[in-house]
Parts: sequence; structure tokens; C-alpha cells
Amino acid sequence: MNNTPETGTRKNYTIPLITITLLFFMWGFITCMNDILIPYLKQLFQLTFFESMLVQFCFFGAYFLGSLAYFTVSYYKGDPINKVGYKNGILAGIILSATGCVLFYPAATFSVYGLFLGALFVLGLGFTILQITANAYVSLLGSEDSASSRLNMTQAFNAFGTTIAPVLGGHLIFEFFAGADGKFTAEATRIPYLIFAAILLLVAVLIYNVKLPSFETGEVESKGLGALKFPQLKLGVLGIFCYVGGEVAVGSFIISFLHLDSIAGLPESISKNYLSLYWGGAMIGRFLGAISLNHSIGQGKKAIYMLLTAIAVFGVIFSIVDLTFDQASFFLVFIGLNFVAFFIGKSAPARTLAIFACVNVLLLLSAMFNTGEMAMYSILGIGIFNSIMFSNIYTLGIAGLGKYTSQGSSLLVMAILGGAVMPLIQGAVADSSIGLQHSFIVPVFCYLYILYFGIYCSRKLKFVEHAPNVSGH
Repeated sequence: MNNTPETGTRKNYTIPLITITLLFFMWGFITCMNDILIPYLKQLFQLTFFESMLVQFCFFGAYFLGSLAYFTVSYYKGDPINKVGYKNGILAGIILSATGCVLFYPAATFSVYGLFLGALFVLGLGFTILQITANAYVSLLGSEDSASSRLNMTQAFNAFGTTIAPVLGGHLIFEFFAGADGKFTAEATRIPYLIFAAILLLVAVLIYNVKLPSFETGEVESKGLGALKFPQLKLGVLGIFCYVGGEVAVGSFIISFLHLDSIAGLPESISKNYLSLYWGGAMIGRFLGAISLNHSIGQGKKAIYMLLTAIAVFGVIFSIVDLTFDQASFFLVFIGLNFVAFFIGKSAPARTLAIFACVNVLLLLSAMFNTGEMAMYSILGIGIFNSIMFSNIYTLGIAGLGKYTSQGSSLLVMAILGGAVMPLIQGAVADSSIGLQHSFIVPVFCYLYILYFGIYCSRKLKFVEHAPNVSGH
């Protein structure tokens, strides 16, 4: 793919970025609704932890099957995105996602768990196409060395969606559309998911009418497994598997974890606000990452911009969640630690990734072996250090792939299968004698691998770590 601006020319990609960012927000919002649905569906259908994690298995399993189908077509027929274009690919993904939302209506009407899983599978297929097209598209809207910064910015708005979903989405399903007695019923999901479908279709209309730049390669397109000749891609595939697996596993169990008497003994109605802090932390970290990883800004200005951004975004989160300042103020400590980690990382994507992974390993161990507020704060702090992981693993994985960018992207999206597998494994561990609290050993192994991947890339991909910014983005 030709992602380098023409010599002597600096293209303005502001409008395309804003349009795609809106899309990132919506799919973040809808994805996070899974974390809200899990404990309620578990109660409604009297499920075990393992059975309730089938929600994530079907949703993220669709990523694997959809990406596998894409990769198979790419292998035998050539890359589909090179043929139909990014814009058409994005539109197809939105329409399929909206179809998945509509399928919640019959699932809720008949109150059948299997139908809910089917709707989530279709929704996941739509998001698969969006992941393959939209992430790669953002990485191409400027120079390669600033791709992590751009993708962190769009992912920050994805995290904004995940932040308000527990509050707004939870209110729609479990309060506004709940039964007369205030209890959750399957029917409560019908209207909200129809609303989500309508919004997605409106976004599709907007994207259809916005002129998006196309990227074409001057190289001869070849079939086969060309992307796999790049070692950073092969290692990045497992990195995405571990990251999404770890992030989804932790998010899926937070409400149940905080419900434990030894941790906080909180009811679901309050726990969902703390879940917003977990995802809100990812939003803060991604905004800070977009600034920190932008090589066109001096260190002094970066510090000022990051401080002002952190204060502003924390203020937004605090205005959304139904928590007092005393209840939310602990998060300021994690914001401070995040600042320190960014500056130790010195604006290098791989080095910063390794540092963040190391912090998350320590936080998980703290959550496993402490009780009360220490364990609760540790598990919630993981979100802010998750922040830059997907963006950095993704951009490091596809760095230098050229005409194999979309094929490599499909492999990376295929690895989102981790979000299906790891929560299921943790669910089985939580159901065993090991128990819920110590089941977090599963994501510990995920972050240990990410630590290794970050160290590997910091040593092997020097052109990504230290390349100057030529695009101004």
C-alpha cells in the first residue's frame, strides 16, 4: 500500500479521520455492552461462569472465522480490499453489524440464549470487517512512523464508547426498558439494539457521502502467504491474541469480581460504574498515547498537552459515572503512574508497550493476592495501561508490509480470537476450586507475552522506533 505522502505535498486527512473516528466510537460502545449483558444473562438463564462466557466466545469467535475467510480469499484470489477499496469494505462491515443488532429483537422476543449468541456472532462478523479495513485505513492516512499516534487517537474514541456504554447502555436496558418491577428481562434488549442498528446505518450513510481518499499500490499484487515472511507480523498475531484475550477477560469478570464479599461486595448496579472507570482508563491512556507517540511535538509541549488532556478526559469520565469524587479519586494515582510510564517509554511504541505490559502483570498479581480496596483498585487500574496496546501491537505488526498490509491486517484481526478463548478459559478456572479471584492468572500469561513482544520489537524494529515524522500528523 502506498501510505507515504507525495514528495513536496502534505495531504490533509482531517475529515476522513473524523468520520472513521465516529465509527470507532460506535463499535466500542456496542462491544462493551457484552460486559454488561454477561452477569444479567448469567442470572436470567442460570448459567455457570463458563456458560456465560459463551457471549464473548461467539462474539470474538466470529472475528476468527471472519478473518480466516478473508485470509483464505486473499491467499487464493488476492486481497479483497485491494479490489473493492477500503470505503466499500467499511460500509459492508457497518451493514453486517447493524444486521447483528437487529437480530437481538427475535432473540429477546423468544428469550432463547442460543439466539442471543447467534446475534452476537453476526455482530462480531460485521466488526471483523471493520477491524480489517478501518484499522489499516487509519494507519495509511499519513506516514508509517506516526501510525501509532493516529491509531491511538481513533482508539481513544473507541474507548470513549466503551466508557459510556456501561452507564448509558446499562440505563437503557436495565432501567429505562426494564420490566415494571425493575428486574432485567430479555425483552429489555429489543429497543436499545434497534437503536444501535439505526445509528450504525446513519454512520454508513455519512461515510457513503464523505469523500475518502483511496490507497493503491504500485507494486504487482501477488497471491499466497507473503505477509508471513515478516517476523514482526507473526509475533504480532500472537500479541493481539494475548492482548484482546487479557483485556476482554478482565473486563468480563470485573462486575462479578467486585461483587465478591472479600473485595467490595458491590451490587451490579454500582459495579457497572466502576467498569466505566476500567474502560475510561483506556480512553485516557489512548489520548495520552496519541500525544506521546507523536514525534512532531517537543518534549516540553508533550508534557503540557498530556497534563491538560488527562485533566479534561478525567473530568468527562467523572461527569459520566455515578460515583462520588472520593470513590473515583484513586484513579488519579493511576493517571500519574501512566504519565511516568509514557516518559520512561520515550515516545517509542515498542518500549512503551513493554513497560505497560509489565505494569499490568504487577496489577493482576496484586488483584489476585490482596483483598478489599487494594485488589479492587488494582483490577480497575489495568484499563489505563491496556490503552496503547492494541494500537502499538497492530502498527508494529504491519510495519513495512507494503502491499501485504491488508493481508497482514486480516491475520492480526483473526488473532482477536483471543477475546473468545481467554475469557472461556478463565471462566472454567473460576468455576473450579481455584475460584474467581485467582482465575486472573490467565490474563497474567497474556501480558507476559506482550512484554516479550515489546522487548523484541524495541530491538529489531529500529526504523519504527526512531523514524522521524514527515507527515505532520
